[in-house]
Amino acid sequence: MNIEIWSDVVCPWCYIGKRRLESALKRFPHRDEVEILWRSFELDADAPRNFDGTADERIAKKYGMSLAQAATSHERVTTLAAKEGLEYHFEYSQYGNTFDAHRLIHFAKTKGLQGEMKERLMKAYFTEGEAISDIDTLVKLAVELGMNSDEVRAVLEGDSYASEVRADEELAIKFGIQGVPFFVINRKYGISGAQPVEAFLETLERAREESAATSAS
Repeated sequence: MNIEIWSDVVCPWCYIGKRRLESALKRFPHRDEVEILWRSFELDADAPRNFDGTADERIAKKYGMSLAQAATSHERVTTLAAKEGLEYHFEYSQYGNTFDAHRLIHFAKTKGLQGEMKERLMKAYFTEGEAISDIDTLVKLAVELGMNSDEVRAVLEGDSYASEVRADEELAIKFGIQGVPFFVINRKYGISGAQPVEAFLETLERAREESAATSAS
């Protein structure tokens, strides 16, 4: 069973959705048959490498809302994240472009560390206030996972895996994906947003039953 997940590393709902899927998989009897593939999606492709301002200011500007509305939105999602065991600190977050982070995730995939890299980047941004648009920071986080610093830096200072990121984004357009997180199971079932654990589990079970029936026929 294959699950493709389009998400961005600075998307608060994507981190929540990740945790809810993981909770569903813990209850799914056939979780050992599941392969997860992370797909790239940039919520703010025009974001500068380093945004000189707060996350509230950037969100307010991008979505045409007041600072108070942006702050309220962040407070709400922070509360929901806490229920999933996640700790968000938007007051420390360093907003910036995520294209290089997505390239790094693709590179980590070649090392068998795609899922680990995704998790590390999201925790670095939401919990630790790391600047994940900064190349030195990305190298440091990759090294924590055992990746070679020189290899990582060479990738990030060049244009390696840029085409893979763009291919993911083009596939999202083809599938009609306009927001994230978006989960595609076996290229047939789609789940939009950070749905409840039960919704993930129900879809996983339906996909598994259909796959088993197809194999038996």
